[in-house]
Amino acid sequence: MPPPTHREPPVMTNPGADRVKSVRALSRRSVRDKTGRFLVEGPQSVREVVAHRPELVVDLYLTAESRARHADIVAAAEAADLYLHEVTDEVLAAMCDTLAPQGLAAVCRVVTATLDDVLAGQPRLLVLLTNVRDPGNAGTVIRGADAAGAAAVLVSDASVDVHAPKVVRSTAGSLFHLPLVTGLPVEETLVRLREAGIRVLAADGAGTTLLPDVDLSGPHVWVMGNEAWGLEESVRDQCDEVVRVPIYGKAESLNLAMAATVCLYASAAAHNR
Repeated sequence: MPPPTHREPPVMTNPGADRVKSVRALSRRSVRDKTGRFLVEGPQSVREVVAHRPELVVDLYLTAESRARHADIVAAAEAADLYLHEVTDEVLAAMCDTLAPQGLAAVCRVVTATLDDVLAGQPRLLVLLTNVRDPGNAGTVIRGADAAGAAAVLVSDASVDVHAPKVVRSTAGSLFHLPLVTGLPVEETLVRLREAGIRVLAADGAGTTLLPDVDLSGPHVWVMGNEAWGLEESVRDQCDEVVRVPIYGKAESLNLAMAATVCLYASAAAHNR
């Protein structure tokens, strides 16, 4: 009897199938918390998780067009022995949070680091998000921290879930490049950081110290506040300095993500001189 031949799984065509519904349900935080899984959408983010953290991928879904268009992602996924499921455009749309998904999505396991893990690496640059509620801002800060070479992103217990679909998309794959520590109580975390010899710098429009005047040569953490009201007074009081990004033109202010990126790049420049 000849050996059995390998057969590709059938194309998924039913948008109402239970598997499709279970993937779509990952848009809800309660389901992500219960299952320990989240959805990654689009070729850029899927490419990064397959390349850098393939062990997190549970299932990868793609259309026939994306299989042909993104042969590099498919080859890397097959090399990592990941489960690939071909789906119709309608099925992928039913799975995803976006109105027009770009042909690829992956269900991944949630993995976060601990503050002990991060501090053990003697980090030189960190960012702590406190009460950050906007998904786009949170994702952009994670992306900026990655680009600036930060050791990790720390996220308070009062901030947005970093595995929410809009946050994941906003990171453009940076979510898989550096450690994230989530669910942190802010004031206890600041104590831990200072005990570890890390200077705590609040980024706030009410700061009396201008960014160009701050010594960024040593290990430090940027503490970023809420988009609307900034940092609470109790948090500012725990910081070594409260720093303001100077405005040279007529703009009233910078938004959270812009200010964080400017501060992180100032730190990166100081560390790489």
